[in-house]
Amino acid sequence: MRRYLMLAVVALAGIGNAGCLINAYSSDPNRRMNELLVQSEDLRQVELEWERIWFVDQPSHMCYERIHGGLE
Repeated sequence: MRRYLMLAVVALAGIGNAGCLINAYSSDPNRRMNELLVQSEDLRQVELEWERIWFVDQPSHMCYERIHGGLE
């Protein structure tokens, strides 16, 4: 009995965690497209912010070809 109860608890936790109980987006196609566009724009902004934090958004000055006027 205890094994079946634990199995039921684990199954309910798995179903609840799968995202099938609560819809993340609206069922209206126009509104859903707007939500997806906003989310993708947010993810793009996060990527640019992450590059700025780690200083990878700037050109590399380790290569002599990118130094303007120093070495040729």
